[in-house]
Amino acid sequence: MTDIVISGTGLYTPAESITNEELVASFNAYVDIFNSENADAIAAGEFAPLQHSSAEFVEKASGIKARYVMNKDGILDPRRMVPRLPERPNEAQSIQCEMAVVAAQEAMAQAGKSAADIDMVIVAASNMQRAYPAMAVEIQDALGISGFGFDMNVACSSATFGIQQARDAIASGSAGCVLMLNPEICSGHLNFRDRDSHFIFGDVCTAVIVEAAATATSEEQYRIVDSKLQTIYSNNIRNNFGFLNRGDESGVGARDKLFVQEGRKVFKEVCPAVASQISAQLEKLEIRPDQVKRFWLHQANLSMNQLISRRVLGRDATPEEAPTILDEYANTSSAGSVIAFHKHRADFNSGEIGVLCSFGAGYSIGSVILSKV
Repeated sequence: MTDIVISGTGLYTPAESITNEELVASFNAYVDIFNSENADAIAAGEFAPLQHSSAEFVEKASGIKARYVMNKDGILDPRRMVPRLPERPNEAQSIQCEMAVVAAQEAMAQAGKSAADIDMVIVAASNMQRAYPAMAVEIQDALGISGFGFDMNVACSSATFGIQQARDAIASGSAGCVLMLNPEICSGHLNFRDRDSHFIFGDVCTAVIVEAAATATSEEQYRIVDSKLQTIYSNNIRNNFGFLNRGDESGVGARDKLFVQEGRKVFKEVCPAVASQISAQLEKLEIRPDQVKRFWLHQANLSMNQLISRRVLGRDATPEEAPTILDEYANTSSAGSVIAFHKHRADFNSGEIGVLCSFGAGYSIGSVILSKV
């Protein structure tokens, strides 16, 4: 079987960041405005007053301390609480394309690849800003890449699912070198007026180069030992925004047209499923958990990652074994595990093993076993 490797990664980080303190101050200002403007209805018992939040609550609930965003002032405006991202003319690069080009260029430089070396582009992300033309085709054109590209969406698992699609394409011979991208503008589908979720997401873009080992020339390569995907239908994480919304005006602007989740149910159901998948995969490969140097886990919630690594290892993971980036980046959907891999692999030696794993809405779970070449 053809050996296939990850030969480069890239990261685009937005220039603006919002701390928990800033976000909570904006949210609490909104709460005060809402309660004041609806004082009579609240007094009449028609609905309960909204409650303040705190930076301490946010960090305790998630492990998040800050998040990068494509636009800060629109989110922090208590009268708006939506990023200001003006539409661009069709002739200009889209915002997701612009993010992806930066991440792609870093990944290509790391892999030692030019546009001429790449023949397939996958954009794997939770949300696309339009239905078509595909973001992948626009990015392909912006980078001067020949071949073909397509978009795919498996929510927070999109990156690991995209890596397997790239691996399968190379193994089948339909591509030789694949650029896989995850441009996530999660602030666009987050309800910043929801106390339970307004702090969860940040914006970012990651890029991964996947190619046959025979063509890889980079100094740092990670062989894809195995990849496994799983989906289990659930409504506990959902976003009902779509093109059919205009067919029923009563739903326009409703809460379910943004990100919604039943957090406790997700925690209870997803963590055991992820741990079981990783454990079974390692057992099949005859790799003991203590032989895994690093777990680059999806960065959704610190407690989730701690529970998953504890179930796999049979003990608490050290910060080196299961690094955290969500304190700085928050949940960046499909990009989180790739950020962890991008930032926390410099100490790997040849033959050492790591697990790249993501999980999210669907439910969807993707786990990729990597070995440093």
